[in-house]
Amino acid sequence: MLRFSFDKAAKFMGPHVAAQESVPGQNGPGGLAGRARAAHEALLAGTGTGSEWLGWRRILQDPNDALLEEIASLAKEIRREADVLICIGIGGSYLGAKAVIEALSPYFRQPTLGNEGAETDNSPLDVIFAGHHVSDSYLTQLFDSLEGKSVYVNVISKSGTTLEPAIAFRFARQWMESHFSDSSDRIIATTDPERGALRALALELGYRTFDIPTDIGGRFSLLSPAGLIPIAAAGFDIRSLFYGSVAMMNELSSPVDNPALDYAMTRYGLHESGYTTELLSVFEPRLAGLSAWWQQLFGESEGKDKRGLFPATCTYTTDLHSIGQYVQEGKRNLIETFLIVDDDRRSAEIPFDSKDPDGLNYVAGKTLTEVNKAAYSGTMEAHLAGGVPVQSITMDSISEENIGRLVYFFEHAVSLGGYLLGINPFDQPGVEAYKSEMFRLLGR
Repeated sequence: MLRFSFDKAAKFMGPHVAAQESVPGQNGPGGLAGRARAAHEALLAGTGTGSEWLGWRRILQDPNDALLEEIASLAKEIRREADVLICIGIGGSYLGAKAVIEALSPYFRQPTLGNEGAETDNSPLDVIFAGHHVSDSYLTQLFDSLEGKSVYVNVISKSGTTLEPAIAFRFARQWMESHFSDSSDRIIATTDPERGALRALALELGYRTFDIPTDIGGRFSLLSPAGLIPIAAAGFDIRSLFYGSVAMMNELSSPVDNPALDYAMTRYGLHESGYTTELLSVFEPRLAGLSAWWQQLFGESEGKDKRGLFPATCTYTTDLHSIGQYVQEGKRNLIETFLIVDDDRRSAEIPFDSKDPDGLNYVAGKTLTEVNKAAYSGTMEAHLAGGVPVQSITMDSISEENIGRLVYFFEHAVSLGGYLLGINPFDQPGVEAYKSEMFRLLGR
């Protein structure tokens, strides 16, 4: 389950916020609470700006269990036949899957050994991501590392022409063709249902294909085949992930006691009071990938028309020793949201040392979880006292269901935030600017 606390941030809103008039295009009554409720109702009714891109809600309203089973079956095949799955994509075509896999995976892999000491078919699959940059050394070293291994490829792109993943896939396709006689059986294309270069290539070469629904944008595609195939191949329960989101969607259907609405309203109120940057801070390093997914979701959805909070991420306690000074005493334009895990089912106890050379016996007998919780509480109170509005989201454990809940919570909240800002939260016109200049320099 998730728990939410936004009251410590809300008190930093300027007094003018509640008296604002309605945002142009919204029909709700004046006042922030009324406008937030109107935004919520527009999202549920599909009457807000960009409603043609609400497929991420529609797939939850009408779950396709046959598709979930098909993906699970493919994942079993990949885990049985392959040592490595290369996932090629950029932005929403890789961030969500990478985030979930990192959150659910152990930090250090322990292979499952058979009777003769060899890794068994149940050993973890290496899921490696490519196509999210154009580093020469990364791709060169990646393919060098694959020699002698059984490899599958999942290329994820609606168009098939986005430069970074298209380059990586050209390398991967030729490498696969030179190493496997059945390369077409080992390549899975997740793409547009009907059109695009990747769809055409998959049809020509006989790749298996899965559809990214046309009404789902990349950053909202985690619960489509774009995210579910890599997550399932990594060995995780996509049904629990998917239905965790379904459960959260149903819980957020009412505007009453709605934490996504409260989060959106608090963020907007602080934005209107002059704050410019939101930090999403975690105390569990496995959640850093989810922070990166959140960063894209909110950055691309809200950063338009010179509006929106800049999304930044911190991993504590590590970053308390790098940018902690700035957060505590720098320019007071920051708000901070803590994403916390309240799980102490297994925690190492700090040992006692009779000589106490490091002076740590005052924490001897305490668990690392207790120390981490104290670090969170101390950081929150210190930053609050330093003038940073703080709020918290707490997960009782890191599980597929809870991550599914968190995914929908953020998707719902950012949609409301976009409507409150008076922008379309589902497009990203600014992304094309760098592409145009890059293509010009490359001679396209």
